[in-house]
Amino acid sequence: MSRLIVVSNRVPIPDKTGTAPAGGLAVALQSALEARGGLWLGWSGQSCAEDRIGPLQMLRDGNIDYALTDLTERDVEEYYQGFANRVLWPICHYRLDLAEYGRREMAGYFRVNRFFASRLLPLIGENDLFWIHDYHLIPLAAELRRQGVKNRIGFFLHIPWPAPDVFLAMPVHEEILSSLTAYDVLGFQTEHDRENFAACLARQGLGNRLDKAHFALGSRTFTARPYPIGIETNEFVTLAQRAAGTTLHKRMLDSLDGKGLIIGVDRLDYSKGITQRIDAFETFLKRNPDSQRKVALLQITPKSRSEVPEYEAMQRAVAEQAGRVNGALGTVDWVPIRYINRSLRRPALAGLYRMAKLALVTPLRDGMNLVAKEFVAAQNEADPGVLLLSRFAGAAHELKDAVLVNPYDVEGTADAIARSLTMPLEERRDRWKSMMNALRANDVFTWCDTFLGDLSRYEQVE
Repeated sequence: MSRLIVVSNRVPIPDKTGTAPAGGLAVALQSALEARGGLWLGWSGQSCAEDRIGPLQMLRDGNIDYALTDLTERDVEEYYQGFANRVLWPICHYRLDLAEYGRREMAGYFRVNRFFASRLLPLIGENDLFWIHDYHLIPLAAELRRQGVKNRIGFFLHIPWPAPDVFLAMPVHEEILSSLTAYDVLGFQTEHDRENFAACLARQGLGNRLDKAHFALGSRTFTARPYPIGIETNEFVTLAQRAAGTTLHKRMLDSLDGKGLIIGVDRLDYSKGITQRIDAFETFLKRNPDSQRKVALLQITPKSRSEVPEYEAMQRAVAEQAGRVNGALGTVDWVPIRYINRSLRRPALAGLYRMAKLALVTPLRDGMNLVAKEFVAAQNEADPGVLLLSRFAGAAHELKDAVLVNPYDVEGTADAIARSLTMPLEERRDRWKSMMNALRANDVFTWCDTFLGDLSRYEQVE
């Protein structure tokens, strides 16, 4: 069996006890690496002066080798904070107004991808399979090809791929699009993302589409398919069941004092629709005064990319918005919004999902959104809560029995909150069963096996 090489911007290395950070993606990839024998390479998270870059930091755990590299402070500023997160991220999330393109940052992005390729070269075996992850490393296959690597290389994009009119507005779109054609298998979250990508190729006259999944460019072909990522469904069900008996769970129930819990869990990011969600919740309370003092929204929003000015400003805006709603509608014994600006461990989140009557998962644009899937998996099948889900999240393509909303429509979302909180038990059970079937049919291990199976079997199409 071929060895698997995974490359991602960051690497979830095991801690001193040998336990890797929890998370479905890490669990699935580590399982695949362990089965095949493998290598996982990425940035260490540390930066240094240009003359202080040392050799790769190697760590072996079981059948997996972890290879970590430092980056220079200039690299982090240009590649990570600059082009990846201030150009690619906003454009892929349809926020052209927030994209700040600069040639220096663009050059840094391609330079760091060349650097990653140079760090990989001495480690590559003849039959190794590569699986590159996400928007930080789009040019990596092209850099490897330039240096003579002929191995099979796959790529998975975790975020959305935008429509041509959005993507082609990026000054360096030709180089980015061309870089993707150097992969053998391209994975997208949804059919819609793959079709947007195909439309971009067609608009640029880049290659020919042979059939739904295969494309030709010059003498080579490549495959592009949707591979919607899942969660570790069975494990998360067990996690939520166990959490119901914990001290934290009991304390939370006591603090609610019989009030219904509505939950939102999002990294602090302008793509998540948090301000629109708070507006919708406030509108719901004003339109339904009988619900005041009967429900509370718990919004868990860990800080994200605080070094990027847009995120720092958003952090202030969301905190001020939650404070305004609480000041206007709250009473001495009821706070409408509990706003937590830090992360919680997955067992704690699983327990909170399980006790919630409603989850608000309303991103303005999202590649998949695994919070939606975790919420469904955490529910008590006898009395499940309701998932209110943005139709612009990738998860909406699978979880069709969620209550789907347009997050830009504040009043429509407020009405959907009201409907969800009064939904009959039988309807809630039917919706939950349908969504749970989808989660069991496509968990994170199925996602991983399907992609790697296609990459292992990949051959040039004549």
